[in-house]
Amino acid sequence: QSQLVESGGGLVQPGGSLRLSCAVSGPTAGYGAIGWFRQAPGKEREAVSCINSSDGSTTYAASVKGRFTISRDNGKNTVFLQMTSLGPEDTAVYYCAQDADLYCPDYVPDKADWTYWGQGTQVTVSS
Repeated sequence: QSQLVESGGGLVQPGGSLRLSCAVSGPTAGYGAIGWFRQAPGKEREAVSCINSSDGSTTYAASVKGRFTISRDNGKNTVFLQMTSLGPEDTAVYYCAQDADLYCPDYVPDKADWTYWGQGTQVTVSS
């Protein structure tokens, strides 16, 4: 089993930046892939980004490409999501997910493919 804890959410102004963190623990924490998802009120949970544990390769949804950057701290099994140029459309609860058997190709696997999830952290973009 893996445990995931997100942090770093909060209120930011349009055009601002925010960095989210996802701490992963458990016997398979260093395997598979880590994904970021978000869910806005009244909308489906959507994929944001993914990073593969094996080679560090990354994938982004078209809506965030060029604005968000996913990275990892290998020693502490922590994954980050650096968000810039934020707009109201980015307002959502952001979730971190992990699966020890997944590999993200040129897309982020569907939310149903991920085994473990964090509790989520709220990101609100408003002036």
